[in-house]
Amino acid sequence: MFFRNLTLFRFPKSSSKSLSELDGLLDGHRLRPCGPIELATRGFVSPYGRESDELTHRAGKFTLLAIGSEDKLLPSSVINEALAAKVAEITDKEARRIGARERKRLKEEVMTDLLPRAFVRPSRVFAYLDEAEGWMVIDTASRKLAEEAVTQVREALGRFPATPMAPSDSPRSLMTDWLVSGKLPPGLSWGDECELRDPAEAGAIVRCRRQDLESDEVREHLKSGKQVFQLGLELDERMAFVLGEDLTIRKFRFLDVVLDEIGDDASESARAELDARFALMTLETKRLLEKLDEWFGLPRPDERE
Repeated sequence: MFFRNLTLFRFPKSSSKSLSELDGLLDGHRLRPCGPIELATRGFVSPYGRESDELTHRAGKFTLLAIGSEDKLLPSSVINEALAAKVAEITDKEARRIGARERKRLKEEVMTDLLPRAFVRPSRVFAYLDEAEGWMVIDTASRKLAEEAVTQVREALGRFPATPMAPSDSPRSLMTDWLVSGKLPPGLSWGDECELRDPAEAGAIVRCRRQDLESDEVREHLKSGKQVFQLGLELDERMAFVLGEDLTIRKFRFLDVVLDEIGDDASESARAELDARFALMTLETKRLLEKLDEWFGLPRPDERE
């Protein structure tokens, strides 16, 4: 179990006390099945899978969580077809026109009728909390899903003032400077992809894959005024990722030198493998987060009442 994307939030030291009571607090916010007329439910599930009731996995100051979801699949085409049939039936029987307000009411009736028969799509999002440094790291590149995960933790704790990244220095400007100058901070090396955009509204977008980022082709785009919105990088020859201008990390993966450190002993059981992988992932990711803080300035929020 390794995260593939990293969306980052920070929380203040004042949250640490409630995190020590996390196991008990999460128990009252477990995922429950979707009711007959509910569109979706959210709640915590076990990171170990369906066979376990435990809602957290801990390794030192790191705590792994899993936020589960159940969403009813009710396509708009199905709703519209059922609504059209209902409207046609009333029109034929009563020989009158259906107004906008009545159509809205009929649509609600159609959805209430269809929801109990809709398929349910389960999903889950993993996240971990770094109590020592105040990071919440969520395995998604979707801001919406990340915000939902933070909301679930906030509802369980009662108060959880986690905030998105607010860098002191513009990531877009710094990454553009790196690519223009051809110079990276110590430990970094180039990946093979980037996304360049004209910062003007509706400006041109160039996406490069399997591309030498120091090539003349890329430099010509930079000379024309395009800026870096995503940049492929490697850190210390241990991990590769694509860094976005909002500091969302995509395509995150460990290189062979890191994977070799797991060995074969952890595969004796699923729990042992999760423990080994989570410990390795959090320690390696901590290295990256420290560098992000160094490059862009990502202070931990001050404690506020």
